[in-house]
Amino acid sequence: MFEAVKRDSLARTGTYTTDKGESFQTPLSMDTNAVFPDLNRHEYSNIPLISSEKFTEDYSPSYEGILLLNSSSQLAGVSGDCIIVANWHTILENPKYYVDILKNLKNKNPSDTAWYAPASALPSNVATLINSGFDIFDYRAVDLKTAQRFFCTSDGEFPADEWFSKGLCTCSGCLKGDLKEHNRNALKSEIETVKSFLKDGHLRELLERRCRNSASQVAILRLLDQSYDFIEPRVTIARSTRLYANSGESLKRPEVKRFVERVIDRFIPSRTDVAVLIPCSARKPYSTSQSHMKFQSAIQNRAHEIIITSPLGIVPRELERIYPAAHYDVPVTGYWDGEERKFITDAIARYFEKNRYEKVFVHLDGDSFEIAKAALERTGTNYECTATERLTSADSLKKLQEALKYGKKSAPNLIKGTLSWQFGTEINTSKLQLKGKFMREKILMGKKQVFSIDNGTGLFRPTFEGWDLIESGYRVYIESFIPQGDILAPGVVRCDPDIREGDEVFVIGDKALATGRAAMGAEEMCSSKRGVAVRVRKVKKL
Repeated sequence: MFEAVKRDSLARTGTYTTDKGESFQTPLSMDTNAVFPDLNRHEYSNIPLISSEKFTEDYSPSYEGILLLNSSSQLAGVSGDCIIVANWHTILENPKYYVDILKNLKNKNPSDTAWYAPASALPSNVATLINSGFDIFDYRAVDLKTAQRFFCTSDGEFPADEWFSKGLCTCSGCLKGDLKEHNRNALKSEIETVKSFLKDGHLRELLERRCRNSASQVAILRLLDQSYDFIEPRVTIARSTRLYANSGESLKRPEVKRFVERVIDRFIPSRTDVAVLIPCSARKPYSTSQSHMKFQSAIQNRAHEIIITSPLGIVPRELERIYPAAHYDVPVTGYWDGEERKFITDAIARYFEKNRYEKVFVHLDGDSFEIAKAALERTGTNYECTATERLTSADSLKKLQEALKYGKKSAPNLIKGTLSWQFGTEINTSKLQLKGKFMREKILMGKKQVFSIDNGTGLFRPTFEGWDLIESGYRVYIESFIPQGDILAPGVVRCDPDIREGDEVFVIGDKALATGRAAMGAEEMCSSKRGVAVRVRKVKKL
């Protein structure tokens, strides 16, 4: 039996329980021959990872308690299985095959299966393996490095004769001069480090550092990011932790791309008469920063405010509190490299191709001004520059204020903007009111509360009355029972395919309705036989 507990894209922590009742907290390294004794019967016999379907069918060994798969396998596991991927170590240096085969095998099998990568894990690559969805590892790879007299670290493998005597490690193996024990300790320690980062919501940041150990690991990360349709459904909709955009790969993070895609495809702006482009700020949400207080004082709600930033490209004022807009940190140097410029130029251009404004004012400088200028000219959008020197100088702010002085005042519609981005729907918000202090508001219809706001993520949490306003989408249909707590995956009949982990969902059954937050994405919710599917907030009996 396998049950995932904490997820981060393909990676997860979980519990694997054998038929004998032994329980293991994954990911972990262990003596797999002891846990799966049937592996001993077929020792030194295996099949290539890449081989013909007929060869695989004729020669693939059968194991008790474990399912062997390779690239041509037509078999598929069932919930709870442990899946061993034959000779996975042979593909670690071939990123394209690595990602293609991984996608093929993962798509064929239920989400609640444990995955074992034999003879593959080293301290320097186990972060990539865990991020690829592997849960169980053995010691074969590090033991081989021991036999070859290599000293294993999270940064790579080095000649033991040079490194072992330097006192760089004080583990039990190093203290007694046992290289094999050190290498095994290094693997176990790195797995625990990865698990800690995963639980804290920062696995991606760790991975962007660790993948630098080899060109192939960098390529694997980039190819997985390019497989957006495969990865994005497995990525949580929001985190309450910071997103540290410290490398070029951060631009390609699935949650970054998803934010931009939703701004362009879903978001409905409050107005399309006048827009003003302004820079981001180090402080989040932007409107709490001194620079944005000055901008807003000059603009006075007479234009739609659009913030230009890296790595998100464009952030309409209505969405400044939604993850990751209010949760990212990026190195500020004043210089935007070619990849950043292309990504942000494309985002701005696509937005203004869809949303045609009557007037656009650009209150930017430096590279951000050049990027916005290129994007607006590409779309044939007329614009006017309002900055003279420093963007927050008295002269610049006065020029901005003068340019907008005849504009109609209209406050940004936070409710409409957030609902359109979050649920992909447009509702009539004329009867809805935002009440309360900043970051502690509630949305009311008359005296009835229809939405609350999650201060950690900026997302709306609908009440039952709120779900009445959202006509479709984000529904989870359950069997005929009254939830007594959280809803488990076996109780789910079907769900909307747009649901991602962390989404607010409306649970519908014959005997009850419920509101809550998805604990897993739609694909996992429908394919798993174990685990919490929805964290329930309220239940209404029918």
